[in-house]
Amino acid sequence: MLKYWKNLQLYWKILIGMAIGTLWGVIAITLDLHQFNQNWIEPWGTIFLNMLRLIAIPLLFVTLVKGMGGLSDLTKLSRIGAKTIGFFMISTVVAITIGLILVNTTTPGLAFPERTRAEMQKLHSEDVEARRAVADEVGEAGPLQFVVDIVPANLVDAASDNENILQIIFFAILFGLALALIPGEKVKTIQNVFDGLNEVVIKIVMMIMKFAPYGVLALMATLVVDFAGDDISETLNMFASMGFYMIIAITGFLTMTYIVYPAVVMLTTPIGYKKFFKTILPAKMIAFSTSSTAAALPVLLEEVENKLGVSKAISGFVLPVGVTFNMDGTAMYQGIAAVFIAQVIGIELTIAQQLTIVLTATLASIGTPSVPSAGIVMLVIVLNAVGLPIEALAMIMALDRPLDMVRTIVNIAGDAAAALIIGKTENELSYPPPLKA
Repeated sequence: MLKYWKNLQLYWKILIGMAIGTLWGVIAITLDLHQFNQNWIEPWGTIFLNMLRLIAIPLLFVTLVKGMGGLSDLTKLSRIGAKTIGFFMISTVVAITIGLILVNTTTPGLAFPERTRAEMQKLHSEDVEARRAVADEVGEAGPLQFVVDIVPANLVDAASDNENILQIIFFAILFGLALALIPGEKVKTIQNVFDGLNEVVIKIVMMIMKFAPYGVLALMATLVVDFAGDDISETLNMFASMGFYMIIAITGFLTMTYIVYPAVVMLTTPIGYKKFFKTILPAKMIAFSTSSTAAALPVLLEEVENKLGVSKAISGFVLPVGVTFNMDGTAMYQGIAAVFIAQVIGIELTIAQQLTIVLTATLASIGTPSVPSAGIVMLVIVLNAVGLPIEALAMIMALDRPLDMVRTIVNIAGDAAAALIIGKTENELSYPPPLKA
């Protein structure tokens, strides 16, 4: 049995871990083992997340510096940057548009029961207030505050908090740009150091991923226990009343993940549909269980480079940037949620207001922290932009976590697609990848 387990592919191990975690969560609720789960199961999920957070900043910094430092052609560097940001912006607009079409044609908000709406507002009133306070801080900032926040005043302070990922990206780009501008013989020692650091970081990632199935098991078990509370039937009733909304949102997420991205990849690269999704499946499983694109970055880098043949120069730039700038799933969710809320409370949004949602959600998705439920804070800004009451967030707050898990997969698939497409346009895609010695 142990030999069979060792021979299993990582994604199978993660899937098995998710299944066992879900089953254990149901058992814990049924047998009232909440305290046992909190004391003996949940900590392993926390440990796994902490290990991923631990390696996130070093990985991001090393891969960006190495990717940019290896590009001696500055014209090429600027071209890659423009293509990357352009792809992410276009795909975000496409994602929001698909979401708006779905929610407007199916009108899930019209089926939302009045009694459940009042109960949800009461249940989540404190959480809504907390989200509103965070969004108010963002809203009170000046128009250039986003740019100001990108530039760190202190690198150590920026590196001490994973939510400051944009600041780390800024310094890494600055460092890598300087490395690329200096003649090779003068910075050869530094480049060798980063080559060595890259190998060390990748090895640490591989060590962490051996623990992934067990960490995912604990995360899924805790999610089920926390989400269901003391009574599974309460959760089922809640899902029944808002199931239509969930179906519409998930349909949008899956449309981007399984139709839009693969269609573009197959039209522009030699990568087939099955190969694309089978290869990035472990990264998607990590993203699903942690609701964090940053947590899945280490695995995605390894898969895109070693199994899909994208050069380190391209993947080392595109994927880390995508962690922050490519939030298609989050942006789509904001569009669907805003229109759904308007439908529930009986407000008909004009075309101009829905275009405002597209613009606001696109801009709000840029720089959204790649951490669980960060999109709900950005949704407050979107609701404010079209004059919808923030209190209405209470109606969807309970479903944010499971939807967050699914929409994070969209972001991962989009990052991988961007790396493949940009790699192909820059002749930096070698598929099938050469065998390692």
